[in-house]
Amino acid sequence: MQVIRNVFLMLLVATAAFAAQAQVANARGKASVTYQGSVFGSKASADDKQKALRDAQVKAVEFYYAEAGQSESANFDAIRDRVAANLDKFILDTTVLDEQDQTDKHVYTVTVRTSINVAQLRNAVKAGSATQAAAKSDKSKLTFLFVSRQVDSEKSFDDRVYKRVDRGTKIDVQGADDRSGVEGESIRGGRIGTNASVKRSTSIEAKRTDTIETGGSTTRKSSESTWRIFPSANLNAVFTGIFASAGFKVLEAAYVEPYTNGLLKIKSVENDYKSGNDLDPATLRDVVRGLQAAQVPYLAFGTLDVGLADTDPATGLQRVAVTVTGKILDLSSGIPENLSTVGPVQYAGVGPTEAEARGNALKKAADSAARELVSQVTNIGLR
Repeated sequence: MQVIRNVFLMLLVATAAFAAQAQVANARGKASVTYQGSVFGSKASADDKQKALRDAQVKAVEFYYAEAGQSESANFDAIRDRVAANLDKFILDTTVLDEQDQTDKHVYTVTVRTSINVAQLRNAVKAGSATQAAAKSDKSKLTFLFVSRQVDSEKSFDDRVYKRVDRGTKIDVQGADDRSGVEGESIRGGRIGTNASVKRSTSIEAKRTDTIETGGSTTRKSSESTWRIFPSANLNAVFTGIFASAGFKVLEAAYVEPYTNGLLKIKSVENDYKSGNDLDPATLRDVVRGLQAAQVPYLAFGTLDVGLADTDPATGLQRVAVTVTGKILDLSSGIPENLSTVGPVQYAGVGPTEAEARGNALKKAADSAARELVSQVTNIGLR
């Protein structure tokens, strides 16, 4: 019973942390003000300290956007004055970490830690976007094709090794042949006798030299993976919500498919992603032509790759990582134009079971990827 209670508490902590991360962010800020000394004192006044505090709060929001990425930081530039004028709306609480009053230089510095209302910041960015400001009839139509998948099988190949041996042999032979002889005759009593002697010597010297030269090559082939597709109903809700809240008229691909003259086939897209990381060029061309026929000018698509589960060291729960890539294409002209891209970026989710950890990671990855794509198209004033 105690074990079940502990797991339940850890799950609540993980869920609360995820929700807090999505809506509230902590960031530090630091600011300094220069004040004028007077005959009545050389310390910073209450007004000087208040100005430094508000400047530090704005710096904290700016720091949050700087960490969020380039496109998010550009969005903050558009709402900076609104945030500075309404800090109480965007800053939930502020803690002073350090303050210094350099009376000899007449400089007051304060460092703060703030809790930022991320939801309000996002609403402010959306309210100022061209897409959000457009009338409903003028809003851009957008559909999306995101596939979540996990490695189903992986085929690896042994190294192919080629060896070559070159052998050479050299033999040097030297020889000498000496011959010498003596012949003689003797006459005795009417007889003639002969004698002869021959001396022969032969010398041969041989020398052999062997040389061996080896060489070759090793060929390595990358592994081949096949993927299995996860149902994306929950992810569709995430993508639809974020793109719609950004001001797009979102149409789910399943509803658009019948109006594409048979060119957009969701099954073909899924089959391509089962065997590779990219859509086949022929499939992508069919998708583009089909959406153009259906008069849908914008397409968001990509993959969410699910990793293997392990144990989260902080909570002891199951942990799953998801790597997401995606882009938005403008199909309104003859040749598609890439408007925004994201990834590959990895996000992790935890849960008491692998299935729940995977679901949390997929939702987090989908949410973050969609927001990044929206931030980039907001910067270019897309309607």
